[in-house]
Amino acid sequence: MNETKAGAQCAPGRKAGQGGHPDAPHGRIGVLLLNLGTPDGTDYWSMRRYLKEFLSDRRVIEVPRWKWWPILNLIILTLRPGSKGNDYDAIWNDERNEGPLKTITRSQAEKLAGAFSGDPRIVVDWAMRYANPTTDSRIRTLKDQGCDRILLVALYPQYAAATTATACDQAFRTLMKMRWQPAVRVAPSYHDDTVYIEAVAASMRRDLAKLDFEPDVIIATFHGMPQAYLEHGDPYHCQCQKTSRLLRSAMGWPEDKWLTTFQSRFGNDPWLQPYTDETVTRLAKDGVKRLVLVAPGFSADCLETLEELDGENRRYFEENGGQKYAYLPALNDSEEGVGVIENIVRRELKGWI
Repeated sequence: MNETKAGAQCAPGRKAGQGGHPDAPHGRIGVLLLNLGTPDGTDYWSMRRYLKEFLSDRRVIEVPRWKWWPILNLIILTLRPGSKGNDYDAIWNDERNEGPLKTITRSQAEKLAGAFSGDPRIVVDWAMRYANPTTDSRIRTLKDQGCDRILLVALYPQYAAATTATACDQAFRTLMKMRWQPAVRVAPSYHDDTVYIEAVAASMRRDLAKLDFEPDVIIATFHGMPQAYLEHGDPYHCQCQKTSRLLRSAMGWPEDKWLTTFQSRFGNDPWLQPYTDETVTRLAKDGVKRLVLVAPGFSADCLETLEELDGENRRYFEENGGQKYAYLPALNDSEEGVGVIENIVRRELKGWI
């Protein structure tokens, strides 16, 4: 038995041809944070590359290829890179020359690494499903550092095939090409996790206290998806509704002054409803003067929150009679935000550490 173990784990530095395997670092544990992605730049061609990768994903667009290919390549990839580039310009981190999602995700990983700095076995890294840094490159880097066990943490509180599943798909594609695959765990969704709910509630209380008004209505808005995905069995809609209900309860907010909506619809097919933009417009026309939006489905602020919620929907509200409007930031790399991720990681690493 001892002889077998010695043969399986060659002494460090042992080279091929010396009676054993090449030196292969092992014994460490990788934690890989996964998020959606952001273009490498706001110019036309950077946006086009990003949109092509994103909108070619069959998890994101479930339309048959024969139908979707001409729409994507002949219309969308011709027209949308310019307009979306302008949207990204409005929120771009000029200091780092990158989108805010990349800036925040990097910071989340760095702070999480600090929380585990006392354990040299654990290596924390981060990757994007689309664009850079790629999931493939970061998994290989973790493996090169001796991580023979990797925990994948998709930073989406609510599970959806178009987010969590496709992030895992990308990781599994890398594993398919590796001779010595690390053991892999996938952290589950945390839409009803007590630490997550309390963190969002605490962040909301703090940000609401900074406002010079008390809202008439609070909207919890989530990224939308086609209604057909729900009908095909995706649990996302139900998990969003549960998150919203638990958060309202934690806040002690009246049920008649708390709404749950869905944003960012794309195309002409029905998406999850009610729609955020239509709800904001309706409330303003109905006489609501003070409105607050929060987006509990986003672990980090990005285009859909900074440009769409804090910009576009603010205009809808004010142009239709609203007076006071606020978007409350995502958890981002705040103490509460990193605490949520740390809680998930420590729970899912049990048995490994």
